[in-house]
Amino acid sequence: MTNNDILKKLRVALKLRNDEIVDILALVDFKITKSELGAFFRKEDHPNYVECGDQILRNFLNGMVIHYRGTKENPIDPETSLPKPVTSAQPKAHKAATPPSYKDKQKRKIDQDISPVRYKNKKKS
Repeated sequence: MTNNDILKKLRVALKLRNDEIVDILALVDFKITKSELGAFFRKEDHPNYVECGDQILRNFLNGMVIHYRGTKENPIDPETSLPKPVTSAQPKAHKAATPPSYKDKQKRKIDQDISPVRYKNKKKS
């Protein structure tokens, strides 16, 4: 796995835009433009593809630590800095209070992606 792959996967996993990555790199005094950053995310056979060096990835990871944790002198509360997981609209207590009926259990087992099949030569009874 190359540094470019790691950078791409981190960008997707953390839902970061290019300008946010530039800001994170600025936290460790590493200046990079959006166009230089975009070259790292291209396919390998693209003419403007550039390999991500160890220094850029190292600075990005150090900037991520500062972005999410803060510095030793000025720590950030993890409750407010880390992204919250997405929760469902209904509270879990409501689901646990009423057990699902037998029909509901059977409906969940049905694969909704498959449409019902219509046979051309249907037997008449």
